[in-house]
Amino acid sequence: MIKAVMFDFSGTLFRVVSTAEWLAAHTAATGLALPAGEAAELVARLEEFGALPGGVPPRRIPPEVQQAWDTRDLTPELHRTAYTALARAAEPPAGLDVDALYDTHIAPASWRPYPDAVPVLRELRRRGVPVAVVSNVGWDLRPIFRAHGLDELVDVYVLSCEVGAQKPDPAIFEAACERLGLAPADVLMVGDDLVCDGGATALGCGFHAVEHLPVDRRPDALTALLGVVPG
Repeated sequence: MIKAVMFDFSGTLFRVVSTAEWLAAHTAATGLALPAGEAAELVARLEEFGALPGGVPPRRIPPEVQQAWDTRDLTPELHRTAYTALARAAEPPAGLDVDALYDTHIAPASWRPYPDAVPVLRELRRRGVPVAVVSNVGWDLRPIFRAHGLDELVDVYVLSCEVGAQKPDPAIFEAACERLGLAPADVLMVGDDLVCDGGATALGCGFHAVEHLPVDRRPDALTALLGVVPG
């Protein structure tokens, strides 16, 4: 019987804005003027290198960035190093500060909850089912949840950069189960990555997969899991 649910963050409960929106928010905040054509070309290069955390995966990673990329979610420093290096590889204009661009993605306005995230979390709370957020991430997600009014619906945050283990390492799921006070067999993992999130099954957890789609194209993928959680 499922007694608690663990959720991935990006692509499961929340989706980051598009690369174009991310860049536009940064240039608007900093006053950097980019002609439309130049901005579009920069967006294409940023997506080629996957410079937006949670956005389009990189199609190309410079060899000198590979090690930081592979371990990016273990510490805030590695996360920033990896993604700012990818942004530099996209050859931004001289006036663009890649550290400030990186900081823009952390802002609550850069993240949008999926339409079914709020009702599903509220229903789990009504049923008395504890919720954990288990994420490979290099920064604190709690302000995002607070800004969107969801923090009160989460009991435990287990973030890779805080526990020093990243999915699919069973250690991160084990830490979440321990904080929930439950055996792995009593906990369901929900996520969009069959390898990373599905890694919870090695510990004995159940797994419910969702697709990493734009917010407007995945209106009720989380709702189905309520059918396997006691009412």
